Amino acid sequence: MPRPEVLAVLLGLFAVLFGGAPMARAHDNRPAYLQIDEVGPGRYMMLWRIPMVSGQRMPIQLRLPDGIHDATPRSEQELADAVIERRVVEGGLGGKRIEFVWLETKRTDVLVRTQMLDGTHSTRLVQPSEPWIDIALPPRGWVVGRTYIVHGVQHILSGADHLLFVLGLILLVRSLRSLLLTVTGFTVAHSITLSLATLGIIHVPGPPVEACIALSILLLAKEILRLQQGERSLTASYPWAVAFIFGLLHGLGFAGALIDVGLPQGDVPLALLSFNCGVELGQLAFLAAVLSVERLAKILQMSKIIDSRTRAATAYGIGTLAAFWLIERLGWLYA
Repeated sequence: MPRPEVLAVLLGLFAVLFGGAPMARAHDNRPAYLQIDEVGPGRYMMLWRIPMVSGQRMPIQLRLPDGIHDATPRSEQELADAVIERRVVEGGLGGKRIEFVWLETKRTDVLVRTQMLDGTHSTRLVQPSEPWIDIALPPRGWVVGRTYIVHGVQHILSGADHLLFVLGLILLVRSLRSLLLTVTGFTVAHSITLSLATLGIIHVPGPPVEACIALSILLLAKEILRLQQGERSLTASYPWAVAFIFGLLHGLGFAGALIDVGLPQGDVPLALLSFNCGVELGQLAFLAAVLSVERLAKILQMSKIIDSRTRAATAYGIGTLAAFWLIERLGWLYA
């Protein structure tokens, strides 16, 4: 039978050889972390976090592609469980590969997060079997255009106040030629203020703009009712001019939505034009739907009912909603 001191030594060796192995594996499983933020065209802020194992930095090195150079001196901070390295680099990363040297020999991963100026971002886990990451190229022009057209369509079709204003124009203007001229005036006007506000040339606070938009709808509803009663007004005589003036207000409202989405720095004109086109496509789709319903009513010989009852009821409904929005939005100003 082994002596007690020999048994103690054997147990100690067993603990070191087998008991410490899971701990080492657990330490190796702590992932490294790389964060890349594009802070200017071709300029990136990088944070590289390397885990510590048994008091030593894990030997994983970051290899940047050719053409990338430090713009500022590196800084390094040593923590209890990791070393954090910060640096600012310059040079285009789009379409290039970042390698993690010696990662293939370790039982750990690297979590990589990127945030680009055009708003694109990603989170990926790099594993030892493929110790590199390819940075995606900025979206191509057609991708940017398609994306912002969709944003524009979604915004106009989800904006009840803008659609009610367009509906009011349809009820106010009787001839198709005059209606197209009026809608064109509205389009030109809101395109002007949308562009100016999005580019930062003009700035108007959101709550007053939203309150004025509600007021414009309320005034339009009143003009529709006056026309129904046989009264003539400046609005009914020159609807395109009124649509243009109120369109300037609605453009500021569109701008708020576009500013929230953001513009890709390399494709600002394209994104702005595409968003405008999306708004117009959504507006034309709504216009076509309303005119189709009106046309169907005429085919079914229901035009008299549409003219005498539905128009007045619709105008009252538009005015009621607009009055509610106006009170609600005025409350925002004093909240």
